[in-house]
Amino acid sequence: MRYARISVDGRAVWGRVGETDVELLSGSPIDGEPDVLGTVPVAEAVWLPPVVPGVFYAVGYNYPRHIEHAGAATPERPEVGYRANNALTGHRTPIVRPAEVTGRFEAEPELVAVIGRTVRHATYEDARKSVFGWTIGNDVSARTWQHQDRTFWRSKNSDTFKPMGPWIETEADALAQTTTLRVNGEVRAEFPTGDMVFDPFDHIVEITRHITLHPGDVLWMGAESTCQLEPGDTVDIEISGIGVLSNPVHLEGNHP
Repeated sequence: MRYARISVDGRAVWGRVGETDVELLSGSPIDGEPDVLGTVPVAEAVWLPPVVPGVFYAVGYNYPRHIEHAGAATPERPEVGYRANNALTGHRTPIVRPAEVTGRFEAEPELVAVIGRTVRHATYEDARKSVFGWTIGNDVSARTWQHQDRTFWRSKNSDTFKPMGPWIETEADALAQTTTLRVNGEVRAEFPTGDMVFDPFDHIVEITRHITLHPGDVLWMGAESTCQLEPGDTVDIEISGIGVLSNPVHLEGNHP
Protein backbone atom coordinates (compact mmCIF):
# COMPACT_ATOMS: atom_id res chain seq x y z
CA MET A 1 0.00 0.00 0.00
CA ARG A 2 0.99 3.60 -0.54
CA TYR A 3 -0.11 6.22 1.97
CA ALA A 4 0.34 9.96 1.65
CA ARG A 5 -0.71 13.25 3.16
CA ILE A 6 -2.22 15.72 0.74
CA SER A 7 -3.68 19.20 1.06
CA VAL A 8 -7.46 19.36 0.60
CA ASP A 9 -9.05 22.80 0.91
CA GLY A 10 -6.02 23.94 2.86
CA ARG A 11 -5.99 21.10 5.41
CA ALA A 12 -3.81 18.02 5.64
CA VAL A 13 -5.63 14.74 4.90
CA TRP A 14 -4.26 11.22 4.85
CA GLY A 15 -4.78 9.28 1.64
CA ARG A 16 -4.31 5.83 0.15
CA VAL A 17 -2.69 6.22 -3.26
CA GLY A 18 -3.90 4.16 -6.20
CA GLU A 19 -3.10 4.24 -9.91
CA THR A 20 -5.54 7.04 -10.73
CA ASP A 21 -7.06 8.24 -7.44
CA VAL A 22 -6.14 9.03 -3.87
CA GLU A 23 -8.70 7.70 -1.38
CA LEU A 24 -9.16 10.27 1.37
CA LEU A 25 -8.95 8.70 4.83
CA SER A 26 -10.51 9.63 8.16
CA GLY A 27 -7.19 9.39 10.01
CA SER A 28 -3.66 8.05 10.03
CA PRO A 29 -3.15 4.49 8.77
CA ILE A 30 -0.22 4.24 11.18
CA ASP A 31 -2.74 4.38 14.04
CA GLY A 32 -5.28 1.88 12.70
CA GLU A 33 -7.76 1.25 9.88
CA PRO A 34 -9.29 4.59 8.86
CA ASP A 35 -12.50 4.96 6.86
CA VAL A 36 -12.57 6.16 3.25
CA LEU A 37 -14.26 9.57 2.95
CA GLY A 38 -13.88 10.28 -0.77
CA THR A 39 -11.34 10.48 -3.57
CA VAL A 40 -9.10 12.96 -5.36
CA PRO A 41 -7.46 12.28 -8.75
CA VAL A 42 -3.74 11.55 -8.38
CA ALA A 43 -3.07 14.17 -11.05
CA GLU A 44 -4.69 16.86 -8.88
CA ALA A 45 -3.10 15.90 -5.55
CA VAL A 46 -1.13 18.54 -3.68
CA TRP A 47 1.52 16.51 -1.89
CA LEU A 48 2.63 17.19 1.69
CA PRO A 49 5.44 15.44 3.55
CA PRO A 50 3.93 11.97 4.07
CA VAL A 51 4.39 12.16 7.83
CA VAL A 52 5.25 14.87 10.35
CA PRO A 53 7.61 13.05 12.71
CA GLY A 54 7.65 13.36 16.44
CA VAL A 55 11.42 12.94 16.21
CA PHE A 56 13.43 13.30 12.99
CA TYR A 57 16.52 11.03 13.14
CA ALA A 58 19.27 11.12 10.50
CA VAL A 59 22.27 8.90 9.80
CA GLY A 60 25.56 10.17 8.39
CA TYR A 61 28.51 8.36 6.77
CA ASN A 62 26.60 5.14 6.23
CA TYR A 63 27.77 4.20 2.71
CA PRO A 64 31.36 3.03 2.10
CA ARG A 65 31.92 5.20 -1.02
CA HIS A 66 30.64 8.33 0.76
CA ILE A 67 32.96 7.62 3.68
CA GLU A 68 35.91 7.12 1.32
CA HIS A 69 35.12 10.31 -0.64
CA ALA A 70 34.86 12.35 2.57
CA GLY A 71 38.04 10.87 4.03
CA ALA A 72 36.10 9.94 7.16
CA ALA A 73 36.47 6.97 9.46
CA THR A 74 34.05 4.08 9.04
CA PRO A 75 31.66 4.09 12.01
CA GLU A 76 32.18 1.29 14.50
CA ARG A 77 28.55 1.25 15.61
CA PRO A 78 25.24 2.72 14.43
CA GLU A 79 24.87 6.38 15.41
CA VAL A 80 22.26 9.03 14.58
CA GLY A 81 21.82 12.77 14.64
CA TYR A 82 18.71 14.94 14.44
CA ARG A 83 17.07 17.22 11.92
CA ALA A 84 14.31 19.83 12.27
CA ASN A 85 10.71 19.43 11.11
CA ASN A 86 10.60 22.99 9.80
CA ALA A 87 12.96 21.87 7.00
CA LEU A 88 10.43 19.35 5.65
CA THR A 89 8.65 19.99 2.38
CA GLY A 90 6.68 17.77 0.03
CA HIS A 91 6.89 16.30 -3.44
CA ARG A 92 6.95 18.92 -6.23
CA THR A 93 7.35 21.89 -3.85
CA PRO A 94 10.40 24.14 -4.29
CA ILE A 95 13.74 23.77 -2.56
CA VAL A 96 14.62 27.40 -1.85
CA ARG A 97 18.32 28.29 -1.79
CA PRO A 98 18.83 31.25 0.56
CA ALA A 99 20.32 34.31 -1.11
CA GLU A 100 23.22 34.23 1.38
CA VAL A 101 24.33 30.73 0.39
CA THR A 102 27.59 30.48 -1.55
CA GLY A 103 29.61 27.46 -2.54
CA ARG A 104 28.38 23.91 -2.71
CA PHE A 105 24.61 23.46 -2.42
CA GLU A 106 24.01 19.74 -2.67
CA ALA A 107 21.38 17.03 -2.81
CA GLU A 108 21.78 13.69 -1.02
CA PRO A 109 19.32 10.90 -1.96
CA GLU A 110 18.20 8.91 1.08
CA LEU A 111 15.98 6.02 2.05
CA VAL A 112 13.66 6.92 4.94
CA ALA A 113 12.17 4.44 7.42
CA VAL A 114 8.84 5.42 8.99
CA ILE A 115 8.28 3.91 12.44
CA GLY A 116 4.88 2.30 13.00
CA ARG A 117 4.88 1.22 16.65
CA THR A 118 6.30 2.17 20.02
CA VAL A 119 9.54 0.29 20.56
CA ARG A 120 12.22 0.19 23.26
CA HIS A 121 15.08 -2.30 23.75
CA ALA A 122 14.34 -3.77 20.32
CA THR A 123 15.80 -6.99 19.02
CA TYR A 124 16.72 -7.05 15.34
CA GLU A 125 13.41 -8.79 14.58
CA ASP A 126 11.51 -6.26 16.71
CA ALA A 127 13.20 -3.52 14.69
CA ARG A 128 12.08 -5.07 11.39
CA LYS A 129 8.50 -5.26 12.65
CA SER A 130 8.58 -1.68 13.93
CA VAL A 131 8.89 -0.14 10.44
CA PHE A 132 5.51 0.86 9.03
CA GLY A 133 6.91 1.63 5.59
CA TRP A 134 9.45 3.51 3.51
CA THR A 135 9.67 6.87 1.82
CA ILE A 136 12.32 9.01 0.11
CA GLY A 137 14.29 11.97 1.43
CA ASN A 138 16.56 14.58 -0.11
CA ASP A 139 19.10 15.78 2.45
CA VAL A 140 19.87 19.21 0.96
CA SER A 141 23.00 20.78 2.44
CA ALA A 142 24.70 24.18 2.23
CA ARG A 143 28.32 23.10 2.69
CA THR A 144 29.87 26.51 3.43
CA TRP A 145 27.45 26.99 6.30
CA GLN A 146 28.14 23.40 7.40
CA HIS A 147 31.83 24.28 7.85
CA GLN A 148 31.18 27.68 9.43
CA ASP A 149 28.74 26.66 12.15
CA ARG A 150 29.34 24.58 15.24
CA THR A 151 26.12 22.67 14.51
CA PHE A 152 24.06 21.93 11.39
CA TRP A 153 21.37 24.39 12.48
CA ARG A 154 21.12 26.21 9.13
CA SER A 155 23.24 24.14 6.72
CA LYS A 156 20.83 21.21 6.92
CA ASN A 157 17.79 22.58 8.73
CA SER A 158 16.82 25.72 6.82
CA ASP A 159 13.26 25.84 5.50
CA THR A 160 12.70 23.49 2.50
CA PHE A 161 16.07 21.73 2.92
CA LYS A 162 14.43 18.35 3.61
CA PRO A 163 12.03 17.28 0.85
CA MET A 164 10.33 13.98 1.74
CA GLY A 165 7.80 11.88 -0.11
CA PRO A 166 5.83 11.45 -2.19
CA TRP A 167 4.25 8.69 -0.09
CA ILE A 168 4.96 5.84 2.33
CA GLU A 169 5.29 2.45 0.62
CA THR A 170 4.46 -0.38 3.04
CA GLU A 171 5.26 -3.42 0.89
CA ALA A 172 8.67 -2.78 -0.69
CA ASP A 173 11.81 -4.72 0.23
CA ALA A 174 13.59 -1.40 0.61
CA LEU A 175 17.14 -2.72 0.96
CA ALA A 176 16.87 -4.67 -2.32
CA GLN A 177 16.20 -1.53 -4.39
CA THR A 178 18.28 0.94 -6.43
CA THR A 179 18.58 4.65 -5.65
CA THR A 180 18.93 7.02 -8.60
CA LEU A 181 19.55 10.78 -8.48
CA ARG A 182 18.71 12.85 -11.55
CA VAL A 183 19.10 16.57 -12.18
CA ASN A 184 17.14 17.94 -15.13
CA GLY A 185 16.61 14.36 -16.27
CA GLU A 186 20.33 13.50 -16.29
CA VAL A 187 21.51 10.68 -14.01
CA ARG A 188 24.07 12.05 -11.56
CA ALA A 189 24.26 9.09 -9.17
CA GLU A 190 23.02 5.52 -8.92
CA PHE A 191 23.74 2.96 -6.20
CA PRO A 192 22.28 -0.09 -4.44
CA THR A 193 20.02 1.26 -1.70
CA GLY A 194 20.97 -1.47 0.75
CA ASP A 195 24.78 -1.07 0.41
CA MET A 196 25.01 0.42 3.91
CA VAL A 197 27.52 0.02 6.71
CA PHE A 198 24.62 -0.45 9.16
CA ASP A 199 21.08 -1.02 7.97
CA PRO A 200 17.93 0.65 9.38
CA PHE A 201 17.25 -2.20 11.76
CA ASP A 202 20.77 -2.04 13.22
CA HIS A 203 20.12 1.64 13.92
CA ILE A 204 16.72 0.98 15.49
CA VAL A 205 18.27 -1.62 17.81
CA GLU A 206 20.96 0.86 18.88
CA ILE A 207 18.61 3.84 19.26
CA THR A 208 16.12 1.91 21.39
CA ARG A 209 18.79 0.86 23.84
CA HIS A 210 18.47 4.43 25.13
CA ILE A 211 15.52 6.16 23.43
CA THR A 212 11.92 5.09 22.83
CA LEU A 213 10.82 5.26 19.20
CA HIS A 214 7.20 6.21 18.54
CA PRO A 215 4.79 5.81 15.61
CA GLY A 216 5.50 8.47 13.01
CA ASP A 217 9.17 8.97 13.89
CA VAL A 218 11.44 8.84 10.83
CA LEU A 219 14.98 7.61 10.28
CA TRP A 220 16.89 8.94 7.24
CA MET A 221 19.57 6.47 6.21
CA GLY A 222 22.29 8.52 4.52
CA ALA A 223 23.50 8.55 0.92
CA GLU A 224 26.33 7.13 -1.15
CA SER A 225 26.67 10.19 -3.41
CA THR A 226 25.93 13.92 -3.45
CA CYS A 227 25.23 16.30 -6.32
CA GLN A 228 25.46 20.07 -6.83
CA LEU A 229 22.17 21.95 -7.32
CA GLU A 230 21.57 25.33 -8.94
CA PRO A 231 18.47 27.55 -9.07
CA GLY A 232 16.43 26.50 -12.08
CA ASP A 233 17.26 22.80 -11.66
CA THR A 234 14.76 20.05 -11.01
CA VAL A 235 16.07 17.23 -8.84
CA ASP A 236 14.47 13.77 -8.91
CA ILE A 237 15.28 11.00 -6.47
CA GLU A 238 13.96 7.57 -7.39
CA ILE A 239 14.12 4.49 -5.22
CA SER A 240 12.84 1.55 -7.23
CA GLY A 241 9.82 -0.09 -5.66
CA ILE A 242 9.00 3.06 -3.70
CA GLY A 243 8.61 6.00 -6.09
CA VAL A 244 10.09 9.30 -7.28
CA LEU A 245 10.52 12.45 -5.18
CA SER A 246 10.79 15.52 -7.43
CA ASN A 247 11.50 19.14 -6.50
CA PRO A 248 12.42 22.30 -8.40
CA VAL A 249 15.22 24.50 -7.05
CA HIS A 250 14.52 28.23 -6.65
CA LEU A 251 16.63 31.14 -5.49
CA GLU A 252 15.21 32.97 -2.48
CA GLY A 253 13.18 35.94 -3.66
CA ASN A 254 12.97 34.67 -7.25
CA HIS A 255 10.23 32.06 -6.91
CA PRO A 256 6.46 32.41 -7.21
